[in-house]
Amino acid sequence: MECDKCGASAVMHAAYSGLHMCEEHFCRTVEKRVRRRIREDGLVPRDATPEDPETWVIGLSGGKDSVVLTQIVQDVFAEDPRIELVALSIHEGIEGYRDESLDASVTLTDELGIRHEVVSYDEEFDVRMDEVVEDDPEGMAACAYCGVFRRDLLSKYADELDADKLLTGHNLDDEAETALMNFLEGDVTQIAQHFDSSLGPFDADGDGPADRERPETDQHIPRAKPLRDIPEKEVALYARFEELPAHITECPHAEEAYRGEIQDLMLGLEENHPGTRHSIMAGYEKLAALAAEAYRSEDDRDADFGECERCGAPTGRDRCRKCNLLDALEAV
Repeated sequence: MECDKCGASAVMHAAYSGLHMCEEHFCRTVEKRVRRRIREDGLVPRDATPEDPETWVIGLSGGKDSVVLTQIVQDVFAEDPRIELVALSIHEGIEGYRDESLDASVTLTDELGIRHEVVSYDEEFDVRMDEVVEDDPEGMAACAYCGVFRRDLLSKYADELDADKLLTGHNLDDEAETALMNFLEGDVTQIAQHFDSSLGPFDADGDGPADRERPETDQHIPRAKPLRDIPEKEVALYARFEELPAHITECPHAEEAYRGEIQDLMLGLEENHPGTRHSIMAGYEKLAALAAEAYRSEDDRDADFGECERCGAPTGRDRCRKCNLLDALEAV
């Protein structure tokens, strides 16, 4: 099969677009889509200057998604004095698995010359995920604990690093799965929060349903997902073709039964109806924008948030979810 763009041997076929592409044109189209997402979401503010640059913290796990994100964003902004990049890695205390991915992160950041910070659950919370999985006081999947702890540290250290934005490596599959889960659970509030926290543009020029700007908030560092138009398999292919030091191994504690069912459903639909993931997100973003508009109160957007009485993190309760989980672990 030949590349539709240049006639060279094709290395992949994108069923959703019908395109056959060679290695060169495939990699360039991935980069083009990431640049377009950065532009359409208005990540670079109009008033950014070399004298007052933006700081973007990238959540770098060492896996394929975060490694590809870091490489492409660095390529795009390496010569742009308006943007400063900092990589932030978190060691969850998973023997063997996280050590190897951190090695990949160190290799990448050394090659790119990016500042790299590493924090751990052990140092911050005096817990390790290997032990959490054994104790499991709440009867939850490992990912439920880990997600809470990870989000807390990403937010905390992004704030300490004076980040203007926190970038994560969520790909198209990740976002389409989340969209389906939120919709099937009927969680309209979560759909609205999804738009305001990471889907909505920072600077919108249009007047369509998905062109509403997300509101500003003092409660957390704004998040962005520049890879959210790229299918997971294409992210893996890009990492392979560009010979990036990605650690492509599933976490030994990965266990999210409901998300797994949603993933199987979505991949089946995608196989039978190419383009399903893109269609899901195109419609979901419009619905999420409308939900955000309906549920948002500009006067008291942050009114429901106070501070955790134990750690000071933003929360709508007396204690944040992280501190409640730590209390449960201490009681075991």
